[in-house]
Amino acid sequence: MAGRTFDKSRLPSRHVTEGPTRAPHRSYYYAMGLTEEEIHRPLIGVASCWNEAAPCNIALMRQAQAAKKGVVEGGGTPREFCTITVTDGIAMGHEGMKSSLVSREVIADSVEVTMRGHCYDALVGIAGCDKSLPGMMMAMVRLNVPSVFMYGGSILPGRFRGRDVTAVDVFEAVGELSAGKITEEDLHELECVACPSAGACGGQFTANTMACVSEAIGLALPYSAGAPAPYEERDQYAVRSGEAVMELLSKNIRPRDIVTRKALENAAVVVAATGGSTNGALHLPAIAHEAGIDFDLFAVAEVFRRTPYLGDLKPGGRFVAKDMFEAGGVPNLMKTLLEGGFLHGDCLTVTGRTIAENLESVSFNAKQEVIRPYNKPFSPTGGVTGLKGNLAPEGAIVKVAGMKVLKFRGPARIFDSEEACFDAVEARAYEAGEVLVIRYEGPRGGPGMREMLSTTSALYGQGMGDKVALITDGRFSGATRGFCIGHVGPEAAVGGPIGLLKDGDIIVIDAEKGTLDVELTDVELAERKKSWRPRDNGFGSGTLWKYAQQVGPALKGAVTHPGARAETKTYADI
Repeated sequence: MAGRTFDKSRLPSRHVTEGPTRAPHRSYYYAMGLTEEEIHRPLIGVASCWNEAAPCNIALMRQAQAAKKGVVEGGGTPREFCTITVTDGIAMGHEGMKSSLVSREVIADSVEVTMRGHCYDALVGIAGCDKSLPGMMMAMVRLNVPSVFMYGGSILPGRFRGRDVTAVDVFEAVGELSAGKITEEDLHELECVACPSAGACGGQFTANTMACVSEAIGLALPYSAGAPAPYEERDQYAVRSGEAVMELLSKNIRPRDIVTRKALENAAVVVAATGGSTNGALHLPAIAHEAGIDFDLFAVAEVFRRTPYLGDLKPGGRFVAKDMFEAGGVPNLMKTLLEGGFLHGDCLTVTGRTIAENLESVSFNAKQEVIRPYNKPFSPTGGVTGLKGNLAPEGAIVKVAGMKVLKFRGPARIFDSEEACFDAVEARAYEAGEVLVIRYEGPRGGPGMREMLSTTSALYGQGMGDKVALITDGRFSGATRGFCIGHVGPEAAVGGPIGLLKDGDIIVIDAEKGTLDVELTDVELAERKKSWRPRDNGFGSGTLWKYAQQVGPALKGAVTHPGARAETKTYADI
């Protein structure tokens, strides 16, 4: 395919490579060792989130080199660049987590401006950490140049005293230590073995949830989401991704041809069927926004409601991403969902074929325990549920995968920050039966909509995970389990009902009916609203200040710009 030729008269890179006026531009490419032939081929951005922040990203540069080989084989000239990540496992439980969701926008924006500034014609995007996956996919849909996404792969499970463990076991062990269940020596032994390789957290947490989304939505090659980061197979998928993007360029198949309303519904089905991260309900609306499609939290929740829960995956189940890959990967899951009528089989994918065509040769693997067939689910509705009520007029989300009790009623104990709640949990200054409320942690109020894994893990470690409920206008990690409700909107910072609560107010949660209410009348809430005043979040400048000025509600994905509906021109058509 290296001999394939492309007409550059309509490609963005003509602005930097073609004609006498571009001689200065071409001189920069000669300086980097490119030949004249390479300069006049399509220029393909190969973007990765490689860095030394965490194991999630450490293998991405290797995979980028393989993707570049595929681009060359397909007749293009690859131009590699990196963007940032904020790694949730390290940012968790302190001020660093305020930067996590913000990083999604920075990733999307930085990929966009790099592509725009250098007029690249197509994009291969490789991501490993939680927010880097949706950030990269958002950039692809926003730019609308032919694009292929590839996940960097999951970490291998650790082994601790004869059982598989993940990073979440370490978070929960912190709570066990505070409860006197383990010693500091036990904790140290666990932390040393929990993360034995490169790759993102191995359970069906946010990274693996969004990796499954990449295949379901059609932006990634089949099976590419599954292989763990250390596996050499990842390099093969990377080469094929580079080749695939050149094929898409030759056929002018673009992300918005692929990311349709039906494709978004397919993605939501896979999130629910695997008991995936509640963050899926934040990232899918944001990706939809880049395509100009209305697909808010309620639309996501409606898909969740009609999807069976099939995946026996951590944190609610027994298995990790490696197990799912070896059981047949995402195509194995999608095959049974398609057979059950839960997927739109006619959606186009980066293979140039539809979902149904991709799955034609796949047979559901019945000799494994990771994924159940559609007609033998754990429950008839998904592992993630949307909620609405007088406490959450703009909705909320809860992961019910693995939960036995789906209703809770109790008095509120109010905390105006994550730290205040964590301190109370660590000191065991709370009671069974209470609803812990963490507010002023929303997209604007945080700012940054922090995840609360440290707090929820500590509760579980203390053996109280099923004895209290926790609600927040912030988020929960994909690794969170228990009655933990996030994305409550409107958030406290804009005067939402969660900001009007007082200690002792009775909160009623019903995940079966999908409701979240406080036992107060509309009149009582309106009276309290009269005395409510906005709070200073403490950021008067910098990136977090800027984010707080721009960010919208969690209901619509916490996005920071008007989206495709306000476009007057698309980058791909410059």
